[in-house]
Amino acid sequence: MSDGNGLQLNDPQTLYRRWEESQWSPFAIGLDADRQQWLALDDAQRELVHFVLSSLMVGEERITTKFAGLVAADGSEEETTFLATQQVDEARHMQFYARFQDEVVAETQVIAAHVERARAQVSPSFRHIFDEVLVEAHDALVAAPADLAAKVRFVTLYHQVIEATLGLTSFKFITDHLRERELLRGFVDGYERIHHDETRHIGYGVWFLRETVRERPEMADVVREMLRDVLPSVADALKPPGDGGEDVLGVTQDDIRGFALGGLTRRLEIIGVPLATVYA
Repeated sequence: MSDGNGLQLNDPQTLYRRWEESQWSPFAIGLDADRQQWLALDDAQRELVHFVLSSLMVGEERITTKFAGLVAADGSEEETTFLATQQVDEARHMQFYARFQDEVVAETQVIAAHVERARAQVSPSFRHIFDEVLVEAHDALVAAPADLAAKVRFVTLYHQVIEATLGLTSFKFITDHLRERELLRGFVDGYERIHHDETRHIGYGVWFLRETVRERPEMADVVREMLRDVLPSVADALKPPGDGGEDVLGVTQDDIRGFALGGLTRRLEIIGVPLATVYA
């Protein structure tokens, strides 16, 4: 089942089978043309790519290393199996972005060095979400793997805020910009494969929260609490380079926020926690 926007809203066993059918290698994406094109980009275009890569590198490193708690949390065998595949996916994504840095941007380093340099370029709000809120939610789940509320908080943050609201929005506007200008087709190819993986992950998050709220209606308040805590930082983190008018992506901040809010609203309706009730 799909939500009409590409998300794969299925049970974990179905999602696992889809993972088996969707394997790809971060080392099989052709980057030769990107390498040649990179040399011809002007400073503004390179600055945009650096901004994008910084956000992606920091995000992928955190969601790769702060995920094991969810795999170990209480759940069915089918759920645990699917979640194990998601951690593999996140590592694959981090490998692709690091390879692009090494082979196209020509700054060959270990992944940790790429991440450290990238962290200095992202906003304080972005670091707050990934380096503080995500780390705290993961630590709480590791400390109490049977705590349903801790699992709900983590899935709300990870799948609905980070992967969906931030991730899908970034993919939409970044790939639109690059395709229109026929830039970095290898990067776009890899990013599209990553996007396909992410829609599968987000589908799990919607499934889990929907089923949990149906069985334990009080968990809706846990979803609302996490959203109230983090959405102000999300709104700030969605600001791209620019002055608030039309930015370097060719769209306005209102365009970006409208897309992000529309997607979050649809997902929360499916889950059974309408956005209007978050601040009610």
